[in-house]
Amino acid sequence: LPEQQKMSESPLSWFRGVYLPPALHPLNKTFVKGGEWQDIDSVQEKRRAFLQDFCRKYNSRKKLQTHLVHLVSRIYVEDRHKVLYCEVPKAGCSNWKRVLMVLSGLAASANNISHDDVHYGKHLRKLDSYDLKGIYTRLNMYTKFIFVRDPMERLVSAFRDKFEHPNSYYHPVFGKAIIKKYRHNAGEEALKTGSGVKFKEFIQYLLDSHRPVGMDIHWEQVSKLCYPCLINYDFIGKFETLEEDANYFLQLVGAPANLKFPKFKDRHSSDERTSTEVVRQYLKELSKEERQLTYDFYYLDYLMFNYTSP
Repeated sequence: LPEQQKMSESPLSWFRGVYLPPALHPLNKTFVKGGEWQDIDSVQEKRRAFLQDFCRKYNSRKKLQTHLVHLVSRIYVEDRHKVLYCEVPKAGCSNWKRVLMVLSGLAASANNISHDDVHYGKHLRKLDSYDLKGIYTRLNMYTKFIFVRDPMERLVSAFRDKFEHPNSYYHPVFGKAIIKKYRHNAGEEALKTGSGVKFKEFIQYLLDSHRPVGMDIHWEQVSKLCYPCLINYDFIGKFETLEEDANYFLQLVGAPANLKFPKFKDRHSSDERTSTEVVRQYLKELSKEERQLTYDFYYLDYLMFNYTSP
């Protein structure tokens, strides 16, 4: 990437002093049937090699100092098929959790599991709930996978979901704090409910080093959610090719033949999906400087997963 030539030290400084995982292990393709997956497999190998090269270039080989339990706090475990899934919100995570529930025998079909059951039912176990031996064993033996999305699309999708629809958590917790700090002459109703946050105000919050309320997993960088240079993911799926990547992965891990990745939109199904054109409309609300700073905020995510800068 041309951007790699321009990289400053500061966004990468938190990578220093970490231990690069061993070389990539080949994917076990025992269960893959048919030749139609050849192109997807080729793309997959290129993604893995690209990320590995990036990590090798910008990491040293010193020992990892970060707490292991923190590194794996977003990873879900499915023991039957020996898979580990790092959750990236707004990149198909709700449907992936449904699939994990089916794989583990907790549900017969992914199509009739409610949103609340997926996110609040506590049916799935996270890797940080195991002891250290259990964590290490699974990290070394299980197939680790992640699905990512264009950073700006993921950001706009999160904003639309959390702030443009009624929400009993994000409006009072984030909305009120954002409106209070960034809206001049805010009305009493807005200050009371936290509803009606504008995208520009949300970006001001995101870029503020003294945020009035902390970060959230829905817009946290993937580099800090899943630590792709510290945890050696065997499979890297992308939201842009979600269905084909997901169904290929399910074959790789020997999922039941009738289990396909769900096609339905989890919530707000009548809304237009967050596309490149939708993102463009939202970015028009920002100044040139704000757009650049937002890109800088997700700089590592763009580079790691070979996304084109907006």
